[in-house]
Amino acid sequence: MTADADRTTLAARRWQAVDTAGGGLPLDLGLYAVSAVFAAVTAATSTLLPHRAWGTIATIGYALAALAAAGQLLARRRRPDTLLAGLPARWAVTGFAWATTALLPVVAQSIQRAGGRTDRAQEEVVVVEHAGARLAEHGTPYLGHDAIAALPPGEQLLGYTPYQPGMALFGLPRAAADAWWTDARVWFALVTALALAAAVLALRTTAGPAAPRRDAAVLRAVQAATVLPICALTLATGGDDLPVLALCLLALALAAAGRPGRAGLAVGAAGALKLFAWPVAVVLVCWALTRRAGLRTALGALGLPVLALLPVLLVDRDALVENVLRFPLGHGLVTSPAQSPFPGHLIATALPAGRLIAAALLVAVAVAIAVRLLRRPPRTAAATALICGYGLLAAILLMPTTRFGYLLYPLALLVTAPALALAERRPDVAA
Repeated sequence: MTADADRTTLAARRWQAVDTAGGGLPLDLGLYAVSAVFAAVTAATSTLLPHRAWGTIATIGYALAALAAAGQLLARRRRPDTLLAGLPARWAVTGFAWATTALLPVVAQSIQRAGGRTDRAQEEVVVVEHAGARLAEHGTPYLGHDAIAALPPGEQLLGYTPYQPGMALFGLPRAAADAWWTDARVWFALVTALALAAAVLALRTTAGPAAPRRDAAVLRAVQAATVLPICALTLATGGDDLPVLALCLLALALAAAGRPGRAGLAVGAAGALKLFAWPVAVVLVCWALTRRAGLRTALGALGLPVLALLPVLLVDRDALVENVLRFPLGHGLVTSPAQSPFPGHLIATALPAGRLIAAALLVAVAVAIAVRLLRRPPRTAAATALICGYGLLAAILLMPTTRFGYLLYPLALLVTAPALALAERRPDVAA
């Protein structure tokens, strides 16, 4: 057994000991109870009005889910084999929690926004919708430097679109019709749900003695990508990161199911939306090379983002560079508001030549990961998820410009690793 497999198995066993205690119900109860407290504090103290609106609704949803989990735990103690405490019942509570803490706030805020409320969406929703309108009208979602400079100072930030071209597709419905259901968050939620459903199906394709443990691990992974407050809040108020995350998880699930070509297409679709998926694509290609499927995976993983860039590159190359490179690197007309107090931001702002130091640390982490991939590429989807999770966590902590919400990527990837390990198909049966 390889060193990767040993480490992955050890991590999975440790997590399983916590996750399976009491049939998984104590951890369910803790998740929903702590989330209810978080939502209540958000509703009472957040300075962002969309966040406060989310917290008001989500507090009730999490509290009801916590009560349901507590009832399941009591029922299990009285009768261990009761259906009320089984895995299907836990899935039902998870679905209820996501519906009430993410989907319901999305619909509520979209309807209120369509009715005239201007404080029911974060800036990224407006940016994506404007990008969709520009894509439909001009063939590119980006404004050039001069066009952004011509905007009033208060609107220049919204003139930037720091995403890959595919993200503008979520803004096309609003360009066609002004209604609550054309809100970009509605479409973020739809794509997220479809991608996660496909990931669950991919992970549950095999039967065997490990199936019950695998299915429980899959449920926990879905919880990490849906009802975890950092994910539910992000989807309800902004949402652009959730379809990217869901497509990355789908890619890893397809890799675990032995479908490298489809895995490449899934992560390539994510990379056509946002740069955060590109490191996942690179590590996934390294995994595919150990299966002699590197080219098949790379065609989708790297080809789709390139295909998405080519049309806008031909229409206005300078606008693409201004939005996708200069602005995220801090060289735009305005600075990004993504400035959570992580080590990279503190170093960049508090030390002389702090940006250079933070950049050097980022490069050092990237080099260390590259050396690791060259010397010992991941041979399992679970190991791939762990490398991506820890790598993105290090990058988020060290980037000079970052957001607290970006932590949803490494958290979901790391929690998904045990499910991938239990569902993994070996190379000799890969498709």
